[in-house]
Amino acid sequence: MHHPRRGRPKWRWFVILTIGLLGCTTTLPNQRTQEDKQQERDEEIRKEAARVAERTKPEVEWTAKKLAQAAERIADAGVAAVEGVLEGWSRAGHKVLNINSATEHELMDLPGITQRDARRIIEGRPYRSPGELVAKRILPDAAYVKIRDQITAR
Repeated sequence: MHHPRRGRPKWRWFVILTIGLLGCTTTLPNQRTQEDKQQERDEEIRKEAARVAERTKPEVEWTAKKLAQAAERIADAGVAAVEGVLEGWSRAGHKVLNINSATEHELMDLPGITQRDARRIIEGRPYRSPGELVAKRILPDAAYVKIRDQITAR
């Protein structure tokens, strides 16, 4: 009798299995080429970005320099404006009062400052800045706002 499996050689199954496994693990030449092409495109993009950055560097530096000059002019103008306000205040007969040396009566001449407030200001001396009147709770913020342009702490 003829056995159904005996007719096929065993090596044939081995060859089919081996070819199948090799096919799963090897990369097709066409795929490899696509990956290489993508890497080449990526590299070209990186090189072009570097060239653009190098070309625009002088423009960026020039812009930064001009912005720094403009900021300096604005700061100078701000200082000049404050000095002008103080000078105008002094010329108009108003004296900027030093809260570290003013008398009780001088402090009471400031708008909204009572005798009690003046005494508290004197007791809280010395001050590094006028804003300490609020920070040390000598005056409420509303009272300070009324006199802040008229006082200094030298």
